[in-house]
Amino acid sequence: MNEIIIATKNAGKANEFKTFFSRYSINAISLPELSQEIADIEETGTTFAENAALKAEQIAEWLQKPVLADDSGLVIDALDGRPGIFSARYAGEPKNDQTNIDKVLHELDGIDMPDRTAHFVCVLAVAIPGDATIFKTGFCEGIINTEQAGVNGFGYDSVFIPDGYTQTMAELSSDEKNRISHRRKAMDQLETWVQTYAAN
Repeated sequence: MNEIIIATKNAGKANEFKTFFSRYSINAISLPELSQEIADIEETGTTFAENAALKAEQIAEWLQKPVLADDSGLVIDALDGRPGIFSARYAGEPKNDQTNIDKVLHELDGIDMPDRTAHFVCVLAVAIPGDATIFKTGFCEGIINTEQAGVNGFGYDSVFIPDGYTQTMAELSSDEKNRISHRRKAMDQLETWVQTYAAN
């Protein structure tokens, strides 16, 4: 069975990728499952693509195996695109979902719902030793709610209402969330490459 390393320590994110790759009989292995510990890679890029590539390419070089990394975040129009690439650490270190959400809601205080438009973005980078890195991007458009709702999710899911829904991402079932998420949309674009890789 072919393998791919998923450059994440986030269990929820790893499970999404595992489910996706299992359809093609590809064994997706997250960083905590490796026998050797992989040090955190500093995300010094200025874009989602640069940060995803930094992680994928460095780990692929170390392990000499195909590595998929993603960089994702929340882009809010009324905040000039913030938190953007700083989504995970928006309220500072140590990174904490709740303090990040509190900061976003505070900064949007007084802004009417029609003007709270936002989107999640996910850039996937697949690094294969000796080959050019592959990039795929997915988006999920929506709006930022005035308060938190739901417990099924992580990050900013509890304040993000996707277009076409009245519930936050964290109020949706895992299956529904995974079907419309920015990560899933980026993964769907990987389908052709995955089919080729699975056949080799």
